[in-house]
Amino acid sequence: MASTNPSTKNHRAPALIAAAGLALTLAGCSDKGNEAETKTETETEATTSAPAAAGDAQTTPQAAGPELSGQVVFADWGGATHDARQAAYFDSFTAGTGVEVVSTTLEMTIMYSMLAGETGDYDAMHVGLPDIYLSSDHLLTLDPTVPRADQLPADAQDYAFGAFAVGDVQAHLAATFPDGGPQTWADFFDTEKYPGKRALPGAGAMNGFVLEAALMADGVAPEDFYPIDYERAYAKLNSIAGDVVFYTEYPQLQQLLLSGSVAVAYGPSGQFTSLIASGEDVTVSWDEAFCSYDAIVIPEQAPNPANIQALAAWMGDPERQAQFARATKYGPLSAAVWEFIPADEQDLIVTAPSHTNLVQTDPQARATYNEEMINAYAEWLTTAQ
Repeated sequence: MASTNPSTKNHRAPALIAAAGLALTLAGCSDKGNEAETKTETETEATTSAPAAAGDAQTTPQAAGPELSGQVVFADWGGATHDARQAAYFDSFTAGTGVEVVSTTLEMTIMYSMLAGETGDYDAMHVGLPDIYLSSDHLLTLDPTVPRADQLPADAQDYAFGAFAVGDVQAHLAATFPDGGPQTWADFFDTEKYPGKRALPGAGAMNGFVLEAALMADGVAPEDFYPIDYERAYAKLNSIAGDVVFYTEYPQLQQLLLSGSVAVAYGPSGQFTSLIASGEDVTVSWDEAFCSYDAIVIPEQAPNPANIQALAAWMGDPERQAQFARATKYGPLSAAVWEFIPADEQDLIVTAPSHTNLVQTDPQARATYNEEMINAYAEWLTTAQ
């Protein structure tokens, strides 16, 4: 069936909605898990002004390099993800260099203008991989001293630091399906075999890979996702529309699952692993989990380019990245990091070596069709809610 393109009017507004939803994903992914996590204090205090080389997390910053002073303005979505960055990276960087890391909540209008090459206050911004492909002409290339995230696509590695993987998964309470619950996306849509309500993102929430999950449940292979066959995706979504409970904030998602208001929930993996970390008996299906990538970028108009390049190098250290991954349960995108994550903690991280059936979608295609897909899901919500 040929794809039916939804209306593409008012693209900026849906894009802003998507970014607002991204805030939910990033601020909320592992809040409870981070509270439960015992954070490791960074050991040493520095005596010089440039950051340590990669792999040298336990030493003071190296003496080579320019003298640093002043500040960097780091814009992200706050919450537990920011707290984990503060503990894993920022505190020790400031102690070692004297450069203050000024944290601020990402303002979408500033982000979009700086991604378009305009001036702004930010030295670093938390974005998704599609933003890198769409805006690389207005991003600074990382210095050669900045370790690359070798698990990212090669054409994104020169722009992305502090990168990590997020999983979109389904989960259920173990008690709901004592004989074994749904594992695949086909199972998620099979309310006869696995009865009960389903939780899906509603208006204003980040819809993630819901359209792709619907297509995969209907037999479409990942390499054939794009361009999206909207009519086919709508048909699959409509098959369970009467059994869907919509959430607009991630705390609602957790509450729906824990209260038994839904039998199975769709959302970012950190929402569910944080429940596990707090002692809840939640089963996450890693089979066919959608894997996407987030990163930090430096806009070309960054006010403090030397300082932010130095922080990027500091954040490239695998031991510091392991501390961040252990706190957030986000997947590290440098292969060396796994050496520093205990084996008994790895299974709660989406990109763990044991998770061998992840769905890797095409980030460039996602970038191409992003606004169209946002509009398409919003259009479906008007008929389903």
